[in-house]
Amino acid sequence: MPVFATGFTMGLSLIVAIGAQNAFVLRQGLRNEHVLAVCLACALSDALLILIGVTAFGRIAAVLPWLDPAMRYGGAAFLIWYGIRSARSAISGTGALSVDGGQAASLRTTLLTCLALTWLNPHVYLDTVVLLGTLSTRFPGAETVFAAGAMCASLVFFFALGFGAKRLRPIFARPTAWRILEGLIALVMVLIALQLLRGG
Repeated sequence: MPVFATGFTMGLSLIVAIGAQNAFVLRQGLRNEHVLAVCLACALSDALLILIGVTAFGRIAAVLPWLDPAMRYGGAAFLIWYGIRSARSAISGTGALSVDGGQAASLRTTLLTCLALTWLNPHVYLDTVVLLGTLSTRFPGAETVFAAGAMCASLVFFFALGFGAKRLRPIFARPTAWRILEGLIALVMVLIALQLLRGG
């Protein structure tokens, strides 16, 4: 249990930071669009990345030295595109959050966007694969228990964020609040992208 708790605590502390993936989950929760699918996609993706981190990251990085810059520039390009889209919505949007749905994106489009925000973001690899993978080595023979704790933290966080967002829906029924959220999401996306580019 101490190893599991350490994995849970470390996983939660890394994932709570505001980022592209979390902003997307929050947005989907507020809109009440495909929340279960998005939360599952994020949690399962994190679980797979954590598993890679505790089993094989060092060997993968040594064999594929081009992987880091490819993820960095590809992720930055996607985040800039997504940020521009959110910025345009913040500037031109006049509608408030519609509880009844309206122009909801398809499940396929939503999941593809969610997976892109997850798998094209090198920060996700840094947190789940590199940092948690490295921390797991402090528990020889119990790496899988540590990984299980981190995976549970991811599951709890994404479902709390996605389904807890609905409590904020009355606030985002006002057009101004929704436009501010879109503007903040755009800012987060672009800042992360610039940080990735500077890291190159």
